Formats: sequence, structure tokens, C-alpha cells
Amino acid sequence: MVLRNVYLFGVQALLALCLLTAVIMAPTAHAQGIDPALLAVLAQGDTSARLDAFTLLGREPGVMAPAVLEAMREGRLYSAPDGHVYILTRDGKALDPAAGLAAVLPADASRLTINNRLRRALDGALAMSGLQSDDPAVRLAAAQRMQQGGAENRAAIEAALAKEEGGDIRDALHIALAVLQLNSVNAADRIAAVKALGDTDSAGFRPRLEKLLAQDSSGQYQEPDVAVRAAADVAIKKIDRHLTTIEWVGNVFYGLSLGSVLLLASLGLAITFGLMGVINMAHGELLMIGAYVTYLMQLFFRAYLPNSMGWYVVAALPAAFLAAAVVGMALERTVIRWLYGRPLETLLATWGISLMLIQGARSIFGAQNVEVANPAWMSGGLTVLGDLVLSYNRIVIVVFSILVVAFVWLLLNHTRLGLFMRAITQNRRMADCVGVPTGRIDMLAFGLGSGIAGLGGVALSQLGNVGPDLGRAYLVDSFMVVVLGGVGQLAGTVTAAVGLGAVNKLMEPYTGAVIAKITIFALIVLFIQARPQGLFAPRGRSVE
Repeated sequence: MVLRNVYLFGVQALLALCLLTAVIMAPTAHAQGIDPALLAVLAQGDTSARLDAFTLLGREPGVMAPAVLEAMREGRLYSAPDGHVYILTRDGKALDPAAGLAAVLPADASRLTINNRLRRALDGALAMSGLQSDDPAVRLAAAQRMQQGGAENRAAIEAALAKEEGGDIRDALHIALAVLQLNSVNAADRIAAVKALGDTDSAGFRPRLEKLLAQDSSGQYQEPDVAVRAAADVAIKKIDRHLTTIEWVGNVFYGLSLGSVLLLASLGLAITFGLMGVINMAHGELLMIGAYVTYLMQLFFRAYLPNSMGWYVVAALPAAFLAAAVVGMALERTVIRWLYGRPLETLLATWGISLMLIQGARSIFGAQNVEVANPAWMSGGLTVLGDLVLSYNRIVIVVFSILVVAFVWLLLNHTRLGLFMRAITQNRRMADCVGVPTGRIDMLAFGLGSGIAGLGGVALSQLGNVGPDLGRAYLVDSFMVVVLGGVGQLAGTVTAAVGLGAVNKLMEPYTGAVIAKITIFALIVLFIQARPQGLFAPRGRSVE
């Protein structure tokens, strides 16, 4: 009997606990859903009613209201004939926003569409909803969207300003409020708004400020107050100065990156041309070999080491160096060694070899370009000065070129091979007389220069697609760098490469790419006429 009473008491207690849980959870479940009447307006209401519904949804707390707005903007909101609304998620499942639960999409449900007017209001409602998010990134994006204007957003902006304590979100909200204050009847408010927009240094607000200075057909200004127009003129000039600064900094950066590419392309040529006086017309194809090795390494990692895909570029560096160096040494041993002192024959022979290498690449990889993707750590960019994006791949190439120059300098100045190479450069016959193996040094030097060209090909593969004609675009520029800097002069090669890259990028906005290159070529010809030895004259005695 006692056991029976205990059993009944336990059952009653369990039922009471379940009832209490249902009572507690019921408000939570209701809070997750949206009022069905409000959703019915989206399905069956006219344009004005829908606009009001967007505003109410934008102020609705929770995650379901933004989901409804986002689904309607992307065409994933459906309505059944009875007026019930459903969300079709991106993975193809249905959701009942009124209950906040999964559902089955009726077969007779139709997709809800909107016009441009509703779409603009929908964007504002989404921004208003984002201001209530717990995620700072979402709130910042919403605040920036609010800067597009819309008097109906003023209350939401002021409410969000009251909650935000500081930082980028509060600054973005102040700018959004300043955009609205441009339409204020108070001239002092308009002046403050103009100054705030000018302080952003953003080109996006320039058209709004220009409208204040616009005149109609009768000569009347759109902004009647002289002080407001003066403030707008100052703000526009401030934005223009900032844009000019961005343009110059961007041109300098891209000129430096172009100079780094030219340096990698011409550094190996500076060694071979400076040491042996060989005009190697196949040097561009050594760049191509390095680029194709990078492509093959990408395929290898994608097939066998997909989890380490970000390191394929690092693995391609020694492979590209060795591949290009072997080709270069083979070229020197089989062809060039028999043509020393015969520059015309050397030029023609290496030109023929370049055509053979190009056709070989076409036969193996096809005539079409192949894509070499940047690894994740080289994708994207660094934003500076508010609007200028410095791409990571170009930053890495600049740093890489500095490391390659340091490597070459250490090799030339602190190794036995470098000592022999410098001796041959200064006086080949005397170096041969004192026991320097000039033939073997020629081969190693040609292999070193070719290997550096292979490293340049790795860098070029990260800037664009790889094709059989990749190296031809840099051959003439490489010779110009070597001749301008001074034959056999490492410092001259670095100076000429960076200088040509910077000057070329600074001239392009004013003259165009073709005229800029022609002008630079003409200036180099005039400079060589006045100073044949280049920027840095070779030191030491030579009997040749």
C-alpha cells in the first residue's frame, strides 16, 4: 500500500513538472515566432501595408524577423492560399516563421515578389534589424547600410546611438545621422552634417555634397544658405585631397610591386649577361618554366596533400629553382659555350631555343593559359587610408624579392663561387691565368641566373594566369633594367628595376600604359647615349 502511494505521488509530481516546463517554455517559443497577422500582410497586403510591415519587422527582436526579411529579399518567402507564410531555407528546407519551427512547404504555395520600391524599404528594414544584433560585425554592417539615407530610419539610429558606447559602430551611426541632417531645416545642423561627411574622407558622400552646390536652370542653388555651401566646398576639397593621396600611395605601391617583379625577372639576366656577356633571348622562357612548375606543384598538392594546399607555393620555390637551373646549365653546356665571343650567333641560337621551349610548353600544357590560384594566406588585402587595399600577394612578392636580392648579395660577396664570379666579371683572362675554372664557373653562374628566373616565374604565377607566352612580356623590360642599372651591377639592377616600375605606374594614369612604356624606353635610350656604363659603372680593370 505504501509503495502504491509512493508510485502515485511520483507520477503526479512528474506530470506537474511537465506542465510547469510547458508553461515556462511557451512564452519562449512564442517569442521566437512572428505574429501571423503581420506575416499575412506580407502575403496579401498592398504596397503601403507591406512598407509598414517591413518597418515593424525591422524593429522586431529575435532572429526570426531578419530571416523573414532576408528570405523575402532573396525570393525565398512563400505564401499558401490560406495566407500562411513559409521560409524556404538555402538548403531547401521549409520553416514556419509564425511558430519558429520546421514545416512542410505546401505544393500550392507561391513565391512572394517585390518591386524596386519595396526592395529599397526592405534593405532599410534589414539594416534596422541588424542594429539589434548581438554580433558587433552585424551591427557595424547595419550602421554602414543606414548611411544610404532614409528619414524613416532616424528613430532607429538614435535608439542605437543610445546603446552603443563607442568605437566604429558609433562612428558609423553618427555618419548615418549626419546624412539625415543634410535635410534639416536648421542651417547649423546642415553645416555640422557637411563637416561630418567631409571628415569621413569617403568618396561615397561626394555626390551628396556636390548636390548642395548644384544650380537649377534659373541659377538658384539647391542649398540656399551661403555658409552651408561654403562648408560643402571645403568638405569636397578635403575628400579630393584624400583621394589624391590614396591614388599616389596606390601608384607607389603598385609601382614597387611591378619593380619587384621586374627585379626577379632581370636579376638572373644581370648575372648571366653581366658575367659572360651572353644575350640570352630564352631568359623569358626560364620564367615560364618556373611558373609551370608552380602549376604542377599546385596539382600535386591538390591531389595528394589537400590539407596542406596553402604551402604549395613554398614547396614550388626550390622545385622551380632547380628545374630552371638545370635547363639553364644544359643550355650553357650544349649551345652557349660554343658561341662565346659571337653575340649575333648567340642571340639567334637562344631565340630559336626560346621558340622550342614555347612550343614544348604548348604541346605539354596546351595553348590556353592555366590557372594558378593564390593560397589562402596570400588572398585578400590590407586596407589602408580607409579605401586603399594593398593585396597580400603583391606584398608577399615585394618581401620575396628583397629576400632573393639578399640571397644573391650574400652569395656573390661571401662565398667562393661569388668570389670567382666577381673575378671573372672584372677580368676573365686574368682570373683564368690564376687558376679560376672559368668554364665550370660559367656553367654554375648560368644555372644560378636561370634558377633565379625560375623563382621569378613562381612570383609571376601569383599575379595572373600561366601560359606559354608568359616570359615574352618581361624579356625586353629585363634587358632595359640590366642595361640601365649597369652590366653586372647588383645595386644598379635593384635601383633600375624599382625605379622603372615606379615611374611606369606613376605615368600610366596620365599617359596610358602604351605611351608610358614608349616614353620610358625613349628616356632610357637618351640616358644610355649620355652614360653608356649605366647608373653604376663596373669597377676594376678589364682587358676585354
